[in-house]
Amino acid sequence: MITLTHFLVVSACIFCIGLYAVLAKRNSIMILVGIELMINAAILNFVAFGKYDKLQYGGQVFALFAIVLAAAAVAVGLAIILNVYRHYKTINPQKINELKD
Repeated sequence: MITLTHFLVVSACIFCIGLYAVLAKRNSIMILVGIELMINAAILNFVAFGKYDKLQYGGQVFALFAIVLAAAAVAVGLAIILNVYRHYKTINPQKINELKD
């Protein structure tokens, strides 16, 4: 049987992979993917804890809101990345040293 501990261990692994992707800073797309992995780890925690809330389904409701917010964040993040690429012709965060008009 899969227990709450199994869910939490998988979620912690996903979160650590996302954190590494953000801290490595190879390019902006990888940073965005890392942030999404961390959000997905939090959503997994919501669903895992919501499994034990039989009356109100609070975890699933929070997970649904988190998924909607993550989709909106990806849309905004990709728009920003595309505009930065048009201006600087790179998506490497280390080469973009000044953000001005």
